[in-house]
Amino acid sequence: MKVLSSLKSAKQRPGCQIVKRKGRVFVICKDNPRFKAVQGMNKK
Repeated sequence: MKVLSSLKSAKQRPGCQIVKRKGRVFVICKDNPRFKAVQGMNKK
């Protein structure tokens, strides 16, 4: 899974959807599972 500084490019891919879980934003792509992304990991 790749951590991107901006999820804008990941959002625009076909077949990708945005999911919020536990204060983190995930991009899940069912068409091509390699295109996963997460934002909001470093909360201390």
